[in-house]
Amino acid sequence: MADHAITRRAALGAATMGVAALGTMPALAQTGGRKTFVLVHGAWHGGWCWRRVADILEKHGHKVYAQSLTGNGDRSHLLSKDVVLDTHIADIVNLVTWEDLHDVCLVAHSYGGWPSSGALEHIHDRVGAIVWLDAFKPEDGQKGTDFASEFSRKALVEAVAKGEPGRKGPPAKTFSVSEKDWAWIDSKLTPQPNGVATQPIKLTGKRETIAKKTYIRAVKYPQAAFDKALAECKSDKTWQTFVNETSGHDVMVDQPEWLADVLLKVS
Repeated sequence: MADHAITRRAALGAATMGVAALGTMPALAQTGGRKTFVLVHGAWHGGWCWRRVADILEKHGHKVYAQSLTGNGDRSHLLSKDVVLDTHIADIVNLVTWEDLHDVCLVAHSYGGWPSSGALEHIHDRVGAIVWLDAFKPEDGQKGTDFASEFSRKALVEAVAKGEPGRKGPPAKTFSVSEKDWAWIDSKLTPQPNGVATQPIKLTGKRETIAKKTYIRAVKYPQAAFDKALAECKSDKTWQTFVNETSGHDVMVDQPEWLADVLLKVS
């Protein structure tokens, strides 16, 4: 499939054109009817980070679910040592099952690639498209600590040593290039459950059976695992890839219009 490199001029233009197009054209008609999106956040975040993208998609009649995983965001009061990767996988699976969702576009950001990959082992028949947004693309038997940055690894060790169930994340400027949003992001970040990074994932390849697959890389954010995932997807004709050269890691915060436009095109 095509690879789409996004330069600063193109990103700004696409964002502007995307807003104009979405504002003047009947979105449901141009995108083939009402779509259902399940948006999965990354580490230290919560469903709150998707609000701007969700607002755009919902404004045009699409259904959006952006839950906070157990122990994160508005569910941070549930943080405990019992929260493991299987917990977050169950969060996604149960949402799709109890809401009776079908033909879902599952969007996974960053760490969200782990539980989303695990969830697809159970709900692959209910998912019509997946979008991995600067996200981990794990293989069977791998675990989060295999890819942890020096900062994250140190924070995990320190939290465990103190008997704390979660580890504190880096400041907002690590995730976003939008300085005006840093105070807001910092106010929302919550400790990431330790257990989700230490449990190996069990995969049988259901992720690869999804008909529409897209990988988006925000290259300003350094992460070798994401570079590797992008390269793998570029060489696989069943994946479509986009490269955004101007956004920070939190594309849903930095460029929500651009991201919403891409989601509508690839879902």
